[in-house]
Amino acid sequence: MVLDKINGPNDIKKLDPEEVIQLSYEIREFLINKLSKTGGHVASNLGVIELTIAIHLICDLPKDKIIWDVGHQSYTHKILTGRKEGFDNLRQFGGMSGFPKRSESDCDVFDTGHSTTSISAALGMAWAREMKNEDYKIFAVIGDGSMTGGMSFEALNNAAELKKNIVIILNDNEMSISKNVGGVSEHLSKLRTSDNYMGLKEDVMGSLEKIPVYGEKIIKQIQKTKSGIKALMIPGMMYEEMGIMYIGPIDGHNINNMVKVLSEASRYQGPVIVHVRTKKGRGFVPAERHPSRFHGSGPFDLEKGLPLNPSKPSYTDIFSTVMRKMGDRDRDIVAITAAMADGTGLKRFSNMFPDRFFDVGIAEQHAVTFAAGLATQGFKPIFAVYSSFLQRAYDQMMHDVCMQKLHVVFAVDRAGLVGADGMTHHGAFDLSYMCQMPNMVVMAPKNKWELSDMVKFAFKYDGPIAIRYPRGEAYSKYKEFRAPVSLGKCEEIFKGDKVLLFAIGTMFKNAIEVGKLMKEDIGQPTIVNVRFAKPLDEEYLIKEANNYKCIVTMEDNVSIGGMGERVNNILYKNGFKGEIINISLPDEFVEHGSVGELQKSLGMDPESIYDKIKDALP
Repeated sequence: MVLDKINGPNDIKKLDPEEVIQLSYEIREFLINKLSKTGGHVASNLGVIELTIAIHLICDLPKDKIIWDVGHQSYTHKILTGRKEGFDNLRQFGGMSGFPKRSESDCDVFDTGHSTTSISAALGMAWAREMKNEDYKIFAVIGDGSMTGGMSFEALNNAAELKKNIVIILNDNEMSISKNVGGVSEHLSKLRTSDNYMGLKEDVMGSLEKIPVYGEKIIKQIQKTKSGIKALMIPGMMYEEMGIMYIGPIDGHNINNMVKVLSEASRYQGPVIVHVRTKKGRGFVPAERHPSRFHGSGPFDLEKGLPLNPSKPSYTDIFSTVMRKMGDRDRDIVAITAAMADGTGLKRFSNMFPDRFFDVGIAEQHAVTFAAGLATQGFKPIFAVYSSFLQRAYDQMMHDVCMQKLHVVFAVDRAGLVGADGMTHHGAFDLSYMCQMPNMVVMAPKNKWELSDMVKFAFKYDGPIAIRYPRGEAYSKYKEFRAPVSLGKCEEIFKGDKVLLFAIGTMFKNAIEVGKLMKEDIGQPTIVNVRFAKPLDEEYLIKEANNYKCIVTMEDNVSIGGMGERVNNILYKNGFKGEIINISLPDEFVEHGSVGELQKSLGMDPESIYDKIKDALP
């Protein structure tokens, strides 16, 4: 096998052209087989195999720099840099990350996981290269979806100031481009990437600049005259107007053509956008037909493409059902997503109420202020978003929503530990940063029934309010404990003595398991479902605290600024003399692995909590 010859960076350059083509087939087969066992980002990686090969053929790694936007499409890059053995434990606890990691390889030059960052990072490296008078190529690979994010355009606007080379590869795997426009563009790309064209353009402009007084005027007139004609024919005219050379679109599965274009683009003195068209899931029919299903997949059947372990209804599924029902009941409800209609469960709402659904692209900042604008006019907007992505809109939440006390609902999905996606996707900070915001109310349900009740409560409440819930299967026990949701009031589930377990959200399930362990020797603890991280039920804590020898706070959020710290302050101010144990995430970025494995490693699993309680009691 040709793949056996790839054991480290630059090994691909030792292959002859026929072997390179064969390598692309072998990598595709390798990835499909491995990912069917481990799961991972299937569709995105199958779509960029040839593109990645082309980049590696013209790069000298690790000297040259490749920055992958988001980074979920970097599997072929990992194979070509000597990490194919790591795919047996991809995204598993202690195994290889599913994203680029500088600590994993010196060929990974930037840790990624969120979109729209690659151009900014690449531009920073380019300026560093110039200031240090070094010489190396820089490629930023960014998808058409990521180009909807404002940060990409901020970077492009700044890139025009760079007079040295940087190549931005726009990986277009969604856009539909008509044949006539595509044909003209491909013809122009061949012309405009040739040395003759680039040389002619630079020579003419250089000669005109030397003409006293009139030279600059002539150049401006040429640019003004040709811009109207070019705008009709060249789809990349917007980039040209920003001062960035545009090439494409070109076939992203034609290795030879891409090598030629990328080689010539890397010699141009200035920033260049190379627009390539690829197909998600290429070579695996189920992923081609259903790319969203294979965006982040678990293990699957190779023949049918179906999940090997079908999941039970998740919190996202419950949210989806409730939103459909709420949309029927209240026409003032509008839903917003940042390019995550499927992932956040708003797809059904969008199908049923298209006039009240808004996908703003990968633009969380805009989404929040857009929601604020809707709220000023009497609508009830809900922004459904992953916890780690909401971090990007902190200022908009604070300034545009909370300061004005606007009724915007935040449905914060993937809160707490998310598992295999790891440190870039864990929702570890939302309780801390949302509870800092004046006027914000923050809730977390103990089970799927309470999520439904909290969504309904959120639409009745008049002000900024957030519901945070975890990834994965929704906890369905304790339906019988379904007291009405009341602002700032916790819910006492079991009454005991000695120990009070004060647990919020998904940690309520762990509290139940801790209680079962304690029954054997310590006795039944009191178990409280906190419900509201803000406002906390201070009245309950002050009234009940001194009845216990030990109070345990339990949250799947970072310790600093979390619920535990605020409970500590309340207890200390009111003279509590017993032991306090805070169970929370540490002040660090947590690696990838299953939620159970991560909780155990962090001392947050039921057994570890039980041991801490035993040690704390006299």
